[in-house]
Amino acid sequence: MYFLNSEEKKHLLKGYLPKSRKIHIDEDLRGWNWNQPPLAPIYDIKLPLYEIANKYCSTCRDVYLRKVENVKAKQNLDMILGVIFHEALVNFIIKAKRLIYINGIGKCNDVFEELKKVDFSPLDRRKDLISPEEMEDAKNKVNFIWNYEYGQVISRIQDVLSRQPYINEDSLISLALPVVVEQKLDGSFLGLSKYLSADAFTMSEPMVVDLKFGKKKDFHRLCTTGYALVMESVFEFPVNVGCIVYGNFKNNRLIIEKDFHIIDDELREWFIEERDERMHMVFEGIDPGLAEECYDTCPYYADCH
Repeated sequence: MYFLNSEEKKHLLKGYLPKSRKIHIDEDLRGWNWNQPPLAPIYDIKLPLYEIANKYCSTCRDVYLRKVENVKAKQNLDMILGVIFHEALVNFIIKAKRLIYINGIGKCNDVFEELKKVDFSPLDRRKDLISPEEMEDAKNKVNFIWNYEYGQVISRIQDVLSRQPYINEDSLISLALPVVVEQKLDGSFLGLSKYLSADAFTMSEPMVVDLKFGKKKDFHRLCTTGYALVMESVFEFPVNVGCIVYGNFKNNRLIIEKDFHIIDDELREWFIEERDERMHMVFEGIDPGLAEECYDTCPYYADCH
């Protein structure tokens, strides 16, 4: 799901990347300037990035309840399934890399055979959280994700092998699977958690990637923006392009849509404003009140109503 097809590559390489190089980004909004306004944190607290980027609650009272009132909410079904699907994808990519290192170039057919075996451990760890019917449905969807990735990855590996007769295992992985999953980042320079995990960072197409299962929301771009700022603060190189990968299941198929976007001044300013508002709310203990419209699957619905 993190790998691009030929049309997406053209859009990125001939559209977004050239545009991102030409667009002016205010130096004050680059992550490496974390020690001065407006990026310098206004309070000495650390927040997880998702508490800044997620705006499913329009007043962000969920953050208030978690951080100020210390209310622990039970995960709803969508949250549980999202974690399962994320883990399944991560497990596949890590397994593919591990098998290549263990078996070597000469035994790629063994790699392909072993990779066919679906890893259902993300479901097994959560079998007590969902019903047997929901578990069976989730198992089918994990199968969809695994089989889709299998086709994508095998094709990429075979393509590289056909063109590079003297390649070694490490180089094969860098060319065929140029993605780091669950990239660990220290966000403390920007007032964020020291233990952030970006869903993926692609090396061959330099961009930060976030995976979502569900409906498209405009604030989802705050996730990639936040991770881009953190990467700039840690590594001090520009990150200008983000991509939200949306996975949905329809008619027994996995449907994938990718939202490419340039991480411009507007997105950076929006993220900083949201961060400062959350920090102020948590530090001062300010209850923002109920949202005008609450969604009934909100894990804090009972606490608010």
